[in-house]
Order: sequence, then structure tokens, then C-alpha cells
Amino acid sequence: MINFSERKERNNRLEEQLQFMKAEYQKQEMSKEQLEKLRAKMKEAGREVDRQHRKNGLVKYAAAAAVFFAVLLILPNTSPAAADAMERIPLIGPLIKAVTFRDYAYESERHMAHIKVPELTLEDQESDNRSHLKRTTEEINAEIRRITDELVKEFEANLEYEDGYQDVMTDSEVLATTEDYFTLKLNCYQGAGSGYEWNYYYTIDLNTGERLKLKDIFKEGADYITPISESIKEQMQAQMEADENVTYWLDDEIEEWNFKKISEDVSFYLNADGNVMIAFNEGDVAPMYMGTVEFEIPADVLDGIRKYK
Repeated sequence: MINFSERKERNNRLEEQLQFMKAEYQKQEMSKEQLEKLRAKMKEAGREVDRQHRKNGLVKYAAAAAVFFAVLLILPNTSPAAADAMERIPLIGPLIKAVTFRDYAYESERHMAHIKVPELTLEDQESDNRSHLKRTTEEINAEIRRITDELVKEFEANLEYEDGYQDVMTDSEVLATTEDYFTLKLNCYQGAGSGYEWNYYYTIDLNTGERLKLKDIFKEGADYITPISESIKEQMQAQMEADENVTYWLDDEIEEWNFKKISEDVSFYLNADGNVMIAFNEGDVAPMYMGTVEFEIPADVLDGIRKYK
């Protein structure tokens, strides 16, 4: 596991190398023609980074990596010092992408289904933990297929009820792709009279290749449940005071409905800033009309008990 200080040191080295390459570039040791070619490659790489970012999101420093690859085409042949620096640049970790594995669709007057099944795939890049990543992505893919296969099976079984109607939908979203984490969200909706929405979250530690559990983020033996729960209660209360249409079960007369604390297996993910996001499905902590709700836990709430960010 790469800790925070090690990553900071590595990123500092990366920044130093970036500055060195910038200085080499500004020396203009290359011909005018070579410089123009380099500028064109940088622009091309920038457009590609922007396109991919809008499509899937990128690992931290991907923009810098794109510039490196553009510079790689020219600088090593014109500046030995720059070529040596290129060899020392740390490789960007393997990327995980989400592609559509299956797209099940059915529509009639009373029945509608659109079940898009994502599949996690690995970039063709070698790494020390590739075998762990491969195993983890295969396990997640199998779990997603079980969930969606069951929805399809249930939907098709209900087609025989001519007087009934139903809506079933699933979709997915990549919530974060950073230097350290990849998070996929599977959205599910099922309606028959009334509707119900729920979500699944899959966060992978790119340093270890393992799927993260909430407890994995914190130091051994640390009480993370109490500070997270108290932060959520404070946010619930603040939202209700700011908007009369917002309701959470904090002081409901039905005591067992009231939110007291999170469970160890609560749904969570890490956002692009590395902050913990706690997610609840419809009806978990609020009336159904509130839908699914999420709470971002401020970094200072967890100071001193997180292993790393």
C-alpha cells in the first residue's frame, strides 16, 4: 500500500520533472519546424484528454501524461537530458473502464424495461497488481450480472399478468477515476404502481487491486462510525432547517425509523476529492419522496483516523 507521504513525494518528483521538461522546451534547442510539430501534438493530446474526460473520467495527472507522450515523440532525439528525464517519469496506473456488456430492452403498452449491464475492463497495461485487479473486476462483473439477470427474470415472469404493468431500468455511472480509486455506481429502478430506486457502489483501490470496504479506509481499531454518523445527523438537521420540504427521520414518533448511526456495510464511495460519500436508498433514512440521498463527510471530520486520502 502506498501511503500518503509516499504519494506526495512521488507527485513532487513528477512536478519537478514537469518543470525540467518545460525549461528544456523553453530553451528552444529544437528547430522551428520541430517546435511547431510539438505544439500541434500537445494540442491534439489536450483535445483527446478532454474528450476522454467527458466520456469516462481520467486518472489524476492524465493530462500531464498526454503531454509526456506528445513530447516523447520529439524531445529524446534532440535533448539527451530531456530523454533521460522521460525515462524516470513514473507510469500512470492501470485504468479501469466501464463498457456495456448487455442492453436488454422491452416495451409494450403496460410493460417497459431497459436494463443496461455494465462490465469493467482493464486497459492493456502490465502492473504488479494486475492479477488482483483482474480478479476484483471479474467478481464485480459477476455480481452485477446476477443482479441484472434477476431483474430480467422477474420482469419476464410478470409479463404473464395481462392486467398489470411495470417499469424496470438499470444504468451505470463512473463516479470517480483518480490516481488511487475507481468507483462505479449501478442505478436500479423498479416500478409497479409505486416505484423504488436503489443503487450499488463498487470502489476499487488501484494501489492494491482490491475492492474497498469502508473499514479499509481507516486505521485499525479506529471508531469511524461515530464521527460519520454525527456528521450525517448534522447535515440532515441543517437541510431540514433550510428547506421545509426536506425530511429525514431523526426525531420521528416511530422510534425504530429514526437514524441513529451507519452500519459497517453501509453503501459508500470516495469522490474525486477523496472524501467519503455515504449513500442511502429510498426509504432508508427518509420518506420515499426524498429518493436516494448522499452525504459527503468533510475531511476534517476524519482527521487522524484515516490511513490515507
